[in-house]
Amino acid sequence: MTRQKWRTWQAETAALLAVLIGIVWACALVGRSRATHHRQANPKLKVYGPHPKPQHPAELTETERQRVLGVLISDDYADASVAQVWATELDAGRYYCSQRTMHRILKAHRMNGERRRQAVHPPRVIPELVATAPNQVWSWDITKMRGPAKGVWYHAYVVIDIYSRMVIGWRIEQIEDGQLASDLLAEAIIEQGRAPGWLHADGGAAMTSKPLASLLSDLDVTRSHNRPRTSNDNPYSESQFKTMKYSPHYPERFASIGEARSWMNAFTYWYNHIHRHSGIGLHTPTSVHTGTAQIIRDQRQQVLDAAYAAHPERFHRRPEPPKLPQKASINDPAARTPEPDPVK
Repeated sequence: MTRQKWRTWQAETAALLAVLIGIVWACALVGRSRATHHRQANPKLKVYGPHPKPQHPAELTETERQRVLGVLISDDYADASVAQVWATELDAGRYYCSQRTMHRILKAHRMNGERRRQAVHPPRVIPELVATAPNQVWSWDITKMRGPAKGVWYHAYVVIDIYSRMVIGWRIEQIEDGQLASDLLAEAIIEQGRAPGWLHADGGAAMTSKPLASLLSDLDVTRSHNRPRTSNDNPYSESQFKTMKYSPHYPERFASIGEARSWMNAFTYWYNHIHRHSGIGLHTPTSVHTGTAQIIRDQRQQVLDAAYAAHPERFHRRPEPPKLPQKASINDPAARTPEPDPVK
């Protein structure tokens, strides 16, 4: 006998015996729980869904709630908090309900958020810059360098060309100042013999200062700035600063501003003329900036061809030196634009 059939037999037998000897003895004889017997004999009607909440005798009526809501959203209290409304009405001799009840009424109508007019900020423009040759886009930033004591800092202004990665100009000062930044850019432009088409920086005070803005406007240089709290919008300057501060010769502190300037001068020479940059085909920034990188790449190819001719078994294929970059970009528009769906 299956379990289901056994339970059915128990229920039927207990029901028959209950007429003769009672429920207690009938369930005991067939081995059936009395609670189960009574529950199955008298099933309760199950009601699904939320149960209606009983109304409290002190609860506001719907008319009173609408009156309170009308007071809260009136023009007189459009810019006032619930506490301000409650106190002002109370001073005028009018009491409607508690502050907590006012909050509940607003919440029930989805009006418990900020009810004042909010400032609407336009969406931040994503900087999109592309350079296919030197002196098209410059990037600059300011980084701090530790001084001789705690709390003493020197500020390094550094301008680089994003295509060649060359440090165009730099200066180290004790303060961040817009006029100092303007002077640095003016010197760099004179040294290069031309102004860039774009100058990119973050949104710091020196970067957005009036002296610098006036200089760039006079030279017809377009300004570009990071979005707030988005360091990736200025990757070339940030990368150059990391190379500088992770240099094995970078000191923990500089004894004076003169020492900082002397160190920076030596580092800049190494960075521009000796350092083989991985982002520009392992050429030096000066080589790419002055246009000699292709000649050097051809020389590298000749050396590799000779090595391949002497021992071809040592190579899987004809070796080639790293390629020169075709472009350098900040938030490349081509990479960010989604490709159109193929026509089906």
